[in-house]
Amino acid sequence: MILHPNARWPDVKPCLSVLVPFLGDDPSALLQALEAEHGDHTNRIEIIILDDGTNDLSLTRKLQGLVDTSHHAICLLSSTDNLGRSKGRNRLAAQARGSYLLFIDADMLPDHPDFLRFWLTLIDTQSPAATFGGFSVIQASTAPEYAVHRSMAQRSDCVAAAIRNQQPEKHVFTSNLLIRKDVFRQNPFDENFQGWGWEDVEWAMRITRAHPITHIDNTATHLGLDTVPALMSKYRQSADNFARIARLHPEYVARYPSYRIAKMLKALYLATPVRMIAERISVASYMPVSVRGLALRFYRAALYAKALGA
Repeated sequence: MILHPNARWPDVKPCLSVLVPFLGDDPSALLQALEAEHGDHTNRIEIIILDDGTNDLSLTRKLQGLVDTSHHAICLLSSTDNLGRSKGRNRLAAQARGSYLLFIDADMLPDHPDFLRFWLTLIDTQSPAATFGGFSVIQASTAPEYAVHRSMAQRSDCVAAAIRNQQPEKHVFTSNLLIRKDVFRQNPFDENFQGWGWEDVEWAMRITRAHPITHIDNTATHLGLDTVPALMSKYRQSADNFARIARLHPEYVARYPSYRIAKMLKALYLATPVRMIAERISVASYMPVSVRGLALRFYRAALYAKALGA
């Protein structure tokens, strides 16, 4: 692991550690957005970036330049090996010096200029154990190839805090998640999860037994919308993780529509035909976006049905 701190790094004693893992994504836009936030409160913040095995020398040099010229205390960590989503975030937390951790993905962008100040105010006034700020697609691309993902995200993920608080563990993502460090030390991410998906929700299910999870509206935009084929690839990666979370936390998962549909498909031996039909509809660009989004949900449920039967 290679560390590249800037000149500001040794002088700051942070309250808040902003932790940004990435693999392939360029976090420059996020860093520049955070750089635009000025004020005395920035003296209480450090930013740690983890390159989780990208091994792109030109990107490394670009990020080192941003780190060196930043008015924030920033450190770039570079790993030649891909640690994975859970292990990488655990490694970031181990490097953090602040009493609070803010996990934010590299393809996120704050939706307002006082994003970090808002988090610090919450820490000072409420000292929460864990809080998710929410995310949006306000600043994301409106290109046609991302229309299905945009529609699905707006319907199920980009929801107000009042709605998220009704099922707090379900609406937790590492895209904009604040955690008190002592809570995280007792409950790191489960490194047995492989590939993409569900490690953040499983973490939330685990800690909500001992600590409250709250939701607020301090959103950031998810810039990294996916095409339908890319979403399908992620869903395929997530199937075994979903089966794992169903075994670990059946009382939570049983309430999820995706689980109920998967169980129905499994019981009726319909997983394979539904997956095949749903795949064809999902990639049909002439179909309405809403229909393609619904087909994608059935495609995912069919994959989960197979995984649950394994």
